[in-house]
Amino acid sequence: MSAPDLDAATRTELEAAAFRRLVAHLRERSDVQNIDMMNLAGFCRNCLSRWYREEAATQGITIADPDAREIVYGMPYKEWQAKHQSEASAEQKAALARSHPGH
Repeated sequence: MSAPDLDAATRTELEAAAFRRLVAHLRERSDVQNIDMMNLAGFCRNCLSRWYREEAATQGITIADPDAREIVYGMPYKEWQAKHQSEASAEQKAALARSHPGH
């Protein structure tokens, strides 16, 4: 079975909808820490916001990093950190150092 042959506009609409669902899911799962996402998937909410900002720049649109993070987090990053981010354990930090040296 092969993927359907989609026109560019439909493909973009589907990709945008999938992105919105991913962002909504990550907002709902505030219990999942960014370091765990980095350790398991190789990206986190901050990566997603950076990718958003970088893609905007390719279109000539300037989005400040705090604004891109707010798009992903649904609130200012510092507010999200205060509400949901816990201190990373030694094990989490060690796993990050192994999976992303120099990060």
